[in-house]
Amino acid sequence: MHTWHWHTWQGMSYLTCSLLEAWPHGFFTQHFWPRSPEELTMVLHPDASGYRLKQVHGNTVLTPSEIVTQLNEIEEENNSALVSADGLVSEQPLQAVWVASADCTPVLIADEKTGLVAAVHAGWRGTAAKIVPQAIARLQAQGSKIEDLRIAMGPAIAKEVYQVATQVAAEVGASIIPHENEEAIVEALHELPNSPLLTDPNPGKVRLDVRRVNALQMEKLGISPEQIAIAPYCTYQTPEHFFSYRREKQKKVQWSGIVSQ
Repeated sequence: MHTWHWHTWQGMSYLTCSLLEAWPHGFFTQHFWPRSPEELTMVLHPDASGYRLKQVHGNTVLTPSEIVTQLNEIEEENNSALVSADGLVSEQPLQAVWVASADCTPVLIADEKTGLVAAVHAGWRGTAAKIVPQAIARLQAQGSKIEDLRIAMGPAIAKEVYQVATQVAAEVGASIIPHENEEAIVEALHELPNSPLLTDPNPGKVRLDVRRVNALQMEKLGISPEQIAIAPYCTYQTPEHFFSYRREKQKKVQWSGIVSQ
């Protein structure tokens, strides 16, 4: 079993996973808000360079060099510009890649052989568009093998409290179930072992486990369940540690990051 550990830095807590212990990493809590990823990189590794994105709930995954190229193309006077994407894959050692979340799933991926890492923001839209498989494909393009990957999914909203329209569940479910028909997809999801769906008392609604769908997408790529860890924390139900957009309706986030070797 993979274990999760709390650490403190200047009296504030962040979470790590034993699966990624060889890499400096952390799923930071709301108490670090509004510190920037650049500041948080110093907590993980003072010599690393931090990279972040303007997250747009898509499935684009970039590398630091692609970010630099795109930033150079954006007008020079806009110093605070960010490149739009939802995943980052390192290319060399000491690159810290960061994603922000407030109910969506932060996914940190590391390769035991190459030392490369990825950070992915997987909300329901990104999950429906298979952003985690996209990030894994980019790692594979840099020489990663499926069996060498280690993946930790951080605190996110749990299915017990994540009510969505059945249409949303069907869009997300289509990423792992090859049916065309919305009802057939939802029915097939309900029948899966450890189903990512719970029934909801309201018509046209279900409860959805986005992290479970991501795990199933990875298993379809040949990743074993032992290579995947899921944090036992729900952002919505753990207000003492995490922001939840659904709970607070505030545009606040917590950061998750990992440093390549």
